[in-house]
Amino acid sequence: MIRVNVHTEAGGLRNDLPLTAISDALASVDDLLWIDVVEPSAEDILLLKEEFHFHPLALEDVTRGHHRPKLDQYDGYIFMVFYGLDSEEGRPCLRELYLFAGKNYLVTIHDGKMPEISQTADRWCRNIATLGNRGVGLLVYSLLDAIVDGYFPVIDEFGERVEALEESIFAQASSKAQSEIFAMKKDLMTIRRVLGPQRDVMNLLVRHDTPLFGAEQIIYFQDVYDHTLRVTDAVDSYRDLLSSALDVNLSMISFHLNEVVKRLTGSSIILMSVTLIAGIYGMNFDRMPELGWVYGYPAALALMVVVASSLFILFRRIDWI
Repeated sequence: MIRVNVHTEAGGLRNDLPLTAISDALASVDDLLWIDVVEPSAEDILLLKEEFHFHPLALEDVTRGHHRPKLDQYDGYIFMVFYGLDSEEGRPCLRELYLFAGKNYLVTIHDGKMPEISQTADRWCRNIATLGNRGVGLLVYSLLDAIVDGYFPVIDEFGERVEALEESIFAQASSKAQSEIFAMKKDLMTIRRVLGPQRDVMNLLVRHDTPLFGAEQIIYFQDVYDHTLRVTDAVDSYRDLLSSALDVNLSMISFHLNEVVKRLTGSSIILMSVTLIAGIYGMNFDRMPELGWVYGYPAALALMVVVASSLFILFRRIDWI
């Protein structure tokens, strides 16, 4: 599905432009054209190739998908791969977005719905009404800013989960917490693999390496770059916290295991001492001093009680029982 929006030279905003009028809109350098393609078909890709003459390598990346974030510069336009982030059932979900930005147009291609697209469309309408048409740079900034800002709620949710996990570990360490830590670290690693290249993409835009945008528009991209750095730092911090939580969980499990071993060891020593006395007097030799003693049996029981009580008191003092 292809949706076409255009801001005309006269200051009007049209969102019902037919596909046959794309060429006329491109020919007017003062018009600003935005084409949003959702779940592109082969016919949609062919239309983009005929109307915009995009490079075959860029279109091949669009059809294959699953690329790392990047920024490629071609003659008269740039091609960008960027990722949005949202949450589904408590797990982060990355959504791939392709952008072609030229002097007076922006083409966005993605699969499924992206709330950042509709948010940016609303912001674009408001910005044009108040600031006027300042070129495609303001539109690209609005879209990238909405995408990066969408990371914060998901990362904040991660922070809350990390805090709750730390509290549960100190309350009672378990192997379940360990598996949850590994799952969260895997999710953060997935996000981090995307954030690193996206930070480099924004760095390229900020360093004036893209002749498509002017100095006035680069200032806006600096704000998106700063937000990207904040998200990256937050992800790295939570990864470090999870590593620390994993170490604490393992330490707590080892501590509890040591406590159990100490108590089992103390109990075993008491039972072994009693068994030793019973074993000595259970030997059926003919000549044993106490064998024929009338008080031998009660004396043996009393000795067992004394030894067991003494060991119990000793182990209790050293916190072994």
